Amino acid sequence: MQNAFLKLPFHFSEEKLLKDLEVCRTYNFTSHFNKNDYSGEWTSIALRSQNGEIDNIFALPQTEKKFKDTQLLQNCAYFKEIIDAFKCEKESIRLLNLKPDSEIKEHTDYNLGYEDGVFRIHIPITTNSDVHFFINSEEIKMLPSECWYGNFNLPHSVKNDGETDRIHLIMDCFRNDWSDNLFAESGYNFEVENHQPEYSREAKLQMIEELKLMDTEISKAMILELQKDLKKIQN
Repeated sequence: MQNAFLKLPFHFSEEKLLKDLEVCRTYNFTSHFNKNDYSGEWTSIALRSQNGEIDNIFALPQTEKKFKDTQLLQNCAYFKEIIDAFKCEKESIRLLNLKPDSEIKEHTDYNLGYEDGVFRIHIPITTNSDVHFFINSEEIKMLPSECWYGNFNLPHSVKNDGETDRIHLIMDCFRNDWSDNLFAESGYNFEVENHQPEYSREAKLQMIEELKLMDTEISKAMILELQKDLKKIQN
């Protein structure tokens, strides 16, 4: 499917990424909140969060821009340089670590495609040849220091069959003219972007359960919208 993922024209310093990662590893990473979505170990630490705390790893498209840089980000000069290179507003920014022999099960996220006005960026820091990342049933090999966009409205999953950690720097950004130009230069097809996938009933029920775990005003509002959609399907 066109626009399912896109490699963006950035190439960062692997050495500098690893240097800032070592700073982050002196802090405790938090286990991902949705235990149903994965097996093994999947942990995270926040560089930008809703309350500015490193253990607040919730990430949701927001109607109000309340996210704050954490103190950890101030200690990571290269991460900050990368973030500043994206000339757009940002929401959640985290490091996510999928440990060896761990798996993120196939799932879909809510309103997390470029067509929704909020887009997620992946920058691999450490990975291995036995990491398998699928979006819409197509495997993508993301290498350290590369930069990728994925449409996570689509079914996606990750499995780490290797012996080393798979750690990505992940940014949720707001779409603007700058990002439109960037995506256009990278081959994004704007003509087909509004043909959004229709979520199945099962996918919507799964999203509702995930949103309940977050227990925020935004997640509650999203749950109500999904429940309305389910009632329409039933009728």
